[in-house]
Amino acid sequence: MALAVAFGGPAQPAPMQSISNPFKTVDFSNVPPAQRFAARDGVQLAYRVYPAGANTSTRSVVLIHGSSSRSNSMHPMAKGFAQAGYTAYALDVRGHGESGTRGQIAYIGQLEDDLEDFMKAVKPAGRKTLVGFSSGGGFALRFAGDARQKLFDAYLLLSPFLHQDAATYRPNSGGWTTVGLPRIIGLIILNRLGITTFNDLPVIAFALDAEARRMLTPQYSFSLAQNFRPRHDYRVNIVAARQPMEVLVGQSDEVFYADRFAAVFGEAGRDVPVTIVPETGHMDLVLKPAAIQATVSASERLATRSN
Repeated sequence: MALAVAFGGPAQPAPMQSISNPFKTVDFSNVPPAQRFAARDGVQLAYRVYPAGANTSTRSVVLIHGSSSRSNSMHPMAKGFAQAGYTAYALDVRGHGESGTRGQIAYIGQLEDDLEDFMKAVKPAGRKTLVGFSSGGGFALRFAGDARQKLFDAYLLLSPFLHQDAATYRPNSGGWTTVGLPRIIGLIILNRLGITTFNDLPVIAFALDAEARRMLTPQYSFSLAQNFRPRHDYRVNIVAARQPMEVLVGQSDEVFYADRFAAVFGEAGRDVPVTIVPETGHMDLVLKPAAIQATVSASERLATRSN
């Protein structure tokens, strides 16, 4: 086990261009400046605000980016919601962007605490929807099944990571990740014994090129990898989630199997509406105008559903 923990970390995957290339055509010139709120440990965490177009919004969305990423990646999505009359908040999840040390958190469960602290500090107005993309969608599901789930009125999961054993999962996320499985197994055993000393060791690496590694988060520690996703039995999260929920996924998603989400949620015991957006890849889901409009429409549908 000592050898697994010491030497069983992830290899660096080859860059996955279908993830990074779509951002090369995005205009980031009008990204709002980062603002800060204080988490319960005193660390200042970053987020960006996109005011509603009419500036009279009574609806809010909180956007959670995908793995390795940061709030800027949700810029087109946030603008789309703002133009539709929502106040949109895009977060740098701790361990990403300008929030804390990249790739690191202090303990498993800290991300839920951070989100609760954000809601208490910023107080988004009106009906509130948590929108999570990819790993952020998995984390949104985790929060939807948490005791604090009523901090949001609805949950919208965009191509969410559920679990490596779920039928929706492509091996290595279609080439996006490599996983240090021996180290993960060793750390799981140690954590069950109450030993968390080595939870800051990296266990997942992302398929970034050298330039992207300077801007994004190239690896996740064990703590961050375990927290920025659903709980190990994701079905428990699905069953425990009581607020209205929908799933969107691109028809041509190269990271997950788009046509399997409805069955996975149904087998877990909940009939969650799943919309497959035509001619849309994984990153397209948060970048293409048609996909953004489909996301806004899903949020409108959620607003009509009672708890």
